Amino acid sequence: MGATFSVVLYGSDRASMNQAMDAAFEEAHRLDALLSNYRPASEWSRINREAAARPVAVSPELFRLLSDCIEYSRASEGTFDLTVGPLMRAWGFSGGGRHVPSPDQIREALELVGYRHVQLDARKRTVRFDRPGVEIDPGGVGKGYAVDRMVEVLRARGMRSALVAASGSSIFGLGNPPEEPRGWPISIADPWDHRKNAAQVFLKDLSLSTSGNYEKSFRAGGRRYSHIMDPRRGVPPESAVQVTVIAPRAIDSEVWAKPYFIQGRAWTAARKPKSWRVLYCENTPGAACSWVR
Repeated sequence: MGATFSVVLYGSDRASMNQAMDAAFEEAHRLDALLSNYRPASEWSRINREAAARPVAVSPELFRLLSDCIEYSRASEGTFDLTVGPLMRAWGFSGGGRHVPSPDQIREALELVGYRHVQLDARKRTVRFDRPGVEIDPGGVGKGYAVDRMVEVLRARGMRSALVAASGSSIFGLGNPPEEPRGWPISIADPWDHRKNAAQVFLKDLSLSTSGNYEKSFRAGGRRYSHIMDPRRGVPPESAVQVTVIAPRAIDSEVWAKPYFIQGRAWTAARKPKSWRVLYCENTPGAACSWVR
């Protein structure tokens, strides 16, 4: 999945903690073998190779995950989309030099982008693409899903205090660390000056994910272009510079960070669950980040 996972554990039984940590990392390795689009033998890679030619039968776990992803796409009005890969290549974010593609190149890529190109058959548990060139990318969902599964493994092993992170951008705080009943303290960087913090939060049985336009980007013609792509229009959005989502599950915080980023503050305020927290940083140099109400 191209992610680095880390686990911090507190407890009184070192042997049990070591066993739990080993089991959590074994789960991460298992999911990498299932979801990686870098591993030719993974189920995910097999779908991308074969689904344009024929329906591909998949495991119950992967079918459930893909079904959830289609629902995320519908709920986000197409701003979360597993099929965004051709657009990422057109902009040079998936190999090749990063550049602004021509309007024709964007139009060609958009013909292969859209969750409706992915056809799921629940009775047969198969996946099919409706045209050649369509592909699915686990980048927007895999880390969060893996973090949630690792947390479930730790819970099943009796762990009650843990911090699980995937590449620092998807984090789950299980319980709380010693002497901090509020939860795990997490600092959210100021996107305009990473030496400063935009906010500090405490995660207690909660997840946090951040998307920022500085993570993978390039400048051309006096503008910054980000890897965060609007799958409907084929261009990076400009309304935000960073969005952080706090939600009960890591898959939810990871998935929804990008639709909130793309759709803007007003859309986010109207649609986010009331119990979730979203820190929105406008794309205005020096502007303060603020919580969406």
